[in-house]
Amino acid sequence: MDKKTKQILSDPVLPLLLKMSAPNTIAFLINAFVVLAEFWFIGQLGITPLAAITLAFPAIMLTQQMAFGALGGAVSSSISRALGANDKNRAEELLWHSLYISFLGALVFFIGFVFFGEGLLRILGGSDALLDESLRYCFVYLAGGIVVWLSGSLTAALRGMGDMKFPAALTVICAGIQIILSAGFILGLFGFPKLGLVGSAWSMIITSTFMASVILFKIMGSTSSIRLKLNKAVLKKELFADIFSVALPASLSPIFTVGTVLVLTGLIGQFGTTAIAGYGIGSRVEFLLIPIVFSIGTAMTTMVGTNIGANNINRAEQIGMVGAASSGLLSGLIGLILALTPDLWISFFTSDQEVLSVTKIYIQILGVCYLFQGVGLSLYFASQGANSMKWPIVITAIRFIVFTVAALLSVYYFATGVVGIFYSSAGAMTLFGILMLIAVKKGAWR
Repeated sequence: MDKKTKQILSDPVLPLLLKMSAPNTIAFLINAFVVLAEFWFIGQLGITPLAAITLAFPAIMLTQQMAFGALGGAVSSSISRALGANDKNRAEELLWHSLYISFLGALVFFIGFVFFGEGLLRILGGSDALLDESLRYCFVYLAGGIVVWLSGSLTAALRGMGDMKFPAALTVICAGIQIILSAGFILGLFGFPKLGLVGSAWSMIITSTFMASVILFKIMGSTSSIRLKLNKAVLKKELFADIFSVALPASLSPIFTVGTVLVLTGLIGQFGTTAIAGYGIGSRVEFLLIPIVFSIGTAMTTMVGTNIGANNINRAEQIGMVGAASSGLLSGLIGLILALTPDLWISFFTSDQEVLSVTKIYIQILGVCYLFQGVGLSLYFASQGANSMKWPIVITAIRFIVFTVAALLSVYYFATGVVGIFYSSAGAMTLFGILMLIAVKKGAWR
């Protein structure tokens, strides 16, 4: 058993969690600011591109959550459990199976968008120039989606091995590349052709191609704890089942999450382009939470998975509680700061007063509930490591149903406008975090 696996099984939980999540926290925080900077670039093009990227957001969000969350978490879980059981051969074969599934996922998403994409964007309120811009963006992004899926599964494989530093360092490098490409392709800076909104999609594809290529070279080298070897490129039903046992139920969570975003976007779309743009800014600022939740959550996936593989359930549950508390407190602090200081940052994205007003309402209502989002999502990631997705999926479904019913009532019965929609989202978010905590405390991983 290698040194990293031994540390995960025996070192004190909080210092180990901080050590494993710190590199990713820094990397994802930098990446989150890149996303916000890219949104600012798009804002310089006008309100229509801002609204167009908001319409496209559910499709892009679903792709990223499937690639990095559902499949990525499943890959980390499978590989960490194999290493926890001291089965290196199985881990190397699982690596190949993750690549096969990545290719399949990218193909399914692209074909799905070709047939149903335009209809979906029309339902969300897209028409004329708004629809055209959103369609072009989604088509380019999903046509090159294979590199996004590969980036998700390959970085997850490294984390499953306990290697947090290399993918974190690579993420920082790619963030620098992406912000240059985004500024160039969106606004025409640095001598690049000005492509407008679709330039954002091209910058992501090029950056993801670089990331996937670098990781492939690394895991084929002799320094990797498990390697991508041609003689391990087998097809085994049992290994597909291992990954899908986590990935398939976990994929329901992004579907429900995106379903929530679709309902949100569709209801808000009734109040005009400015309302969509305002919600878009507020939802993008939530990316500041991603570095905290994702870095702690992915570390928890590996730590919990390794301990479950070694039949150390008590330590796995301890990791879950410590990680949830850390993620919740940090997410809650960020949300509180954003809610108390909206005027300091909203105007950075737009000067339109109606858009500013919607964004301010959104962040002041939801910001105080980010504590529960942090708790719930971190335990969701940890549940992937435990290969125990029943209750996380049930709770995510409850969140979707509660939000949908409350939001529809607020708009069509109580006529509360966007305020009622935002309160419905905040209430469902709070319920999600509380129920996830109760489930794990009551033995959901046993």
